[in-house]
Amino acid sequence: MTYQPPLLVALDLTGTFAFGLNGALTAVRVARLDVVGVVALGMITALGGGVIRDVLIGAIPPATFRDWRYFALAVAGGLIAFALSKALDRLGTPIMVLDAIGLSTFAVIGASKALDFGLGIGPALLLGVVTGVGGGTIRDMLVLRIPTVLRSDLYALPALVAAVITVIAFELGFYGLPAALAAAAVCFVIRVLGVRYRLQAPEPLGSVKRRKASEGE
Repeated sequence: MTYQPPLLVALDLTGTFAFGLNGALTAVRVARLDVVGVVALGMITALGGGVIRDVLIGAIPPATFRDWRYFALAVAGGLIAFALSKALDRLGTPIMVLDAIGLSTFAVIGASKALDFGLGIGPALLLGVVTGVGGGTIRDMLVLRIPTVLRSDLYALPALVAAVITVIAFELGFYGLPAALAAAAVCFVIRVLGVRYRLQAPEPLGSVKRRKASEGE
């Protein structure tokens, strides 16, 4: 299995915590769940993408169940969001930054792990994206809203870009910490710029007109 440098693992763990926090805050703000629901939604957001990836590539049991740190950080994020939800509402930018770190590292590690298990370029790209957005997609479906990845600021596209860079580096034989960090950094920058300037992936022309009309009302 491909060695993951400690720095990349640390960023991956940071992303797990951030996704747990973000998912739990969604539970508090959107669904008004109790503590069990809040923590559960945080865990699903943080761990769902990685579990889907590992099940699909046959890495059983999934990494989440073999390394207690991922589970613990996901639970911690959920509990903190439940206890400090009002205070965290004022920390939108730091939480968004942590979330972008999670998306970036999840996409890179997802793609590299798929390649390491012998999958081709297409499946590796797909699993890189799934690792990054899978948990959040499950979260949104559980609270009965259109998944963020289908309607929000650039989200899946940055993950795909990170996966593409990872695959290119892997195929050319120079995948390592510098290449992984570069791929994650590109994803991070695109995601942050997408949020900052409200950039969107291309939409059908009719949808754009309807959205602008509704915003003007």
